[in-house]
Amino acid sequence: MDNEQLADLIRRSLKRSRRVEIDGLGVFERSRGGRVSLRQMNRTRVFIAYATEDGAMAEKLFQALKGQGYAPWMDRMKLMPGQNWPLRIEDAIASADFFIACVSSQSVKKRGGFQAEVRFALDCASRFPIDDVFMVPVRLDDCRVPMRIQRETQYVDLFPDFEAGVARVVATIEARRREAA
Repeated sequence: MDNEQLADLIRRSLKRSRRVEIDGLGVFERSRGGRVSLRQMNRTRVFIAYATEDGAMAEKLFQALKGQGYAPWMDRMKLMPGQNWPLRIEDAIASADFFIACVSSQSVKKRGGFQAEVRFALDCASRFPIDDVFMVPVRLDDCRVPMRIQRETQYVDLFPDFEAGVARVVATIEARRREAA
């Protein structure tokens, strides 16, 4: 899609709705007078990877991070019908400020999407300075953390106290944001 096609799509969408959000860019809004403006998003982008069986817990984490003012990304919340989901997921991981891997008894033994997302995120993390935080593994239950992750990255437990675990994740994100500023 070129710039003219995108602009046309936004104009058509704004005829049906007063707001159009483009993930990672911002919100286009149409005023009562018809003027279009863009409110850019500067929120920290957090990709959430999870196994399908852990969807409810991942969604709870999504809502908690959204409530903290971040821009979480989760496939079931952000993908639109008809999108090329493998490409969109890779784009979302590559453009994220942080990648949260929801590790559980279910996810560690599965093959497929979750494992591919973690491997892609590890590749993305290799482009960051060695002391930067990109991947934040969280355990959803008392499971083993895959050795490659455990060897390189400290994880956070979201059990038995979900709120305390989320507070640790938020503290990590905020510490990294302060360092980057």
